[in-house]
Amino acid sequence: MCSKVISSARDFYGILRSFQEEKSDDPLIIEEDIQILEMNGNRIPVLNTICGTQPLFICENVQALKVSTEYEDRQMTETSNCTDEDADVDNDEANTPPAELGPQPLTVLKARQLLSWYTLSQNTSLSTLDNNPALPPLWLRCDMSDPAGTTWFGAETVCMSNKVSGVKLYSVTCKGSTVDKSSLITLDKLKQEHKKRHHPSSMVIKGSANFSLLGSTLVENTTIESQSTVTVDFKWSHVESILETPPLSSTANLNIKVANGDMRSPMYEKYRELEFLQTLADGLRTGETEWMEPLESVSAVNLTKALLEELQSTAKTLKGHDAKPTENTKQKTETDTPVYISLLERGDLDFAEQLWVRMRKTVTSYQDIEDCLKLVIKALRYGDIKPWIHRDSSSSLSKLILQSYHQQIDHVSLTGVAPVHMLLEMGLDKMRKDYINYLIGEELTTLNHLCYYLSTDVDLQEQVIRLRKLHHLLEIILTCSTFLGLPYDRLFLLTQSCLQHYKTHPYDEEHEFKLQINPALISHLYQKEHPIMWGVEVSSGHGSREVKTSLQLSDRPLVDHVIFDTDYTNESINDDGKDPAYFSTMVCCSLVSFS
Repeated sequence: MCSKVISSARDFYGILRSFQEEKSDDPLIIEEDIQILEMNGNRIPVLNTICGTQPLFICENVQALKVSTEYEDRQMTETSNCTDEDADVDNDEANTPPAELGPQPLTVLKARQLLSWYTLSQNTSLSTLDNNPALPPLWLRCDMSDPAGTTWFGAETVCMSNKVSGVKLYSVTCKGSTVDKSSLITLDKLKQEHKKRHHPSSMVIKGSANFSLLGSTLVENTTIESQSTVTVDFKWSHVESILETPPLSSTANLNIKVANGDMRSPMYEKYRELEFLQTLADGLRTGETEWMEPLESVSAVNLTKALLEELQSTAKTLKGHDAKPTENTKQKTETDTPVYISLLERGDLDFAEQLWVRMRKTVTSYQDIEDCLKLVIKALRYGDIKPWIHRDSSSSLSKLILQSYHQQIDHVSLTGVAPVHMLLEMGLDKMRKDYINYLIGEELTTLNHLCYYLSTDVDLQEQVIRLRKLHHLLEIILTCSTFLGLPYDRLFLLTQSCLQHYKTHPYDEEHEFKLQINPALISHLYQKEHPIMWGVEVSSGHGSREVKTSLQLSDRPLVDHVIFDTDYTNESINDDGKDPAYFSTMVCCSLVSFS
């Protein structure tokens, strides 16, 4: 019997080692109903805190694969046997594909067997086994069929001097959600649980918590989900009770993920402007343009004529004296918000920028662009207007305006995509100055740090991408400034971090930016809130022989392969004004040393 178990352990080791060396993304099927995958630990929430990003093996049932295959086989059989009369029969329910089952667990008994094979295969003290190299950790999904409610078993080798000296065995047990705090394990019982396994001379207790500072918004009893999230992770020592509020001595890190286009954002109007600019860029790239709905009822051509008439009238009033127009170029619209106006509107728009403001709100065709630019170029050529522009303007229209000062204007062909090209340059010029105006004005960066984002040496499509990065940066900064009230030094550090990141990474609204922060700065935001997740960890030992017992309380289950019994629906969990309901996840560890 013993030799058979050892033989099975040897075979299992060979399977895992071969699978690891193949480096295949596809799962490996063994014993017909078990599949093995290799992935990083951070892809599974409950394993992330234990394994981090290291690679590991996952064992699970292939029931989901079988159901899908059976459905496909049934479909093929029904199709081949189908007659014309059958085709008229309503058979939707029978032909509905099964719901996605997701990962499926093994029985606890089977998981224990595989775990024992893995452990035996690593035990170099057994003479019947070779001196095998260490395998990555093995984790097995379990179906909670034991009294403890085990959802995961895990095993991880412990090495000394590059030689396997033992194995850490893990068990993860879970309970359904409850609002009854008295049913949760106490801190003293968690310590006792740790002492049962390890008999430590001393223990270290650490707490952790995660709070949401920006998420959904309640408007007229309707929850509006936001794609932007700001959460904060706390870590502290000397935990005194379960679910205690993180002390101000904690270390705290913000996790910031901001999506463009949130109507609550002070950048929303600027986002709409960026959308129009992106529409022009997409049209140049693909040859097809989906025009946005105009924001004003007056046509683009009539607004352009009005602008030219204003300049001519101003010139006559000033009786030929060279002067900068004194009109207030800020244009209020019904959608402007006080925050947006005060932060991002400029009062020094030059002629090209004023023209862009009018055209981007009213243009609905290529013909509109061509007609407006024809009017402007004609007025410049005949000296009807002498508009001023910023010295560092780089658009084609700005260059024509400079030439008009000397009555020497190059011939411009307004055919094909040339008008769109000119308008896109005007928009890029104007929006870059808007962003510079805020970042430099708030002393969040310098022009030297913005060189990558302001360069006109790259093609227009790349300029648009870099402008989108700059816009996303401002969405992040203004979210943290407006909604969190972060002070200057934190905003400055976050700005530098974002600028550096986007120099070497592609545009990505899903990226989560990190920022360390003093808990006192946001205490008013989290101390009256309930945590999304709260955890405590009891540990003893050092280095590779450190062992831990931990408890995680979360508003959502950390395990996705079992259904938990609970009296609370998803809608009722953690409603405002009610005590939150938490799922409980406990991780226990045992250290097995090889003699």
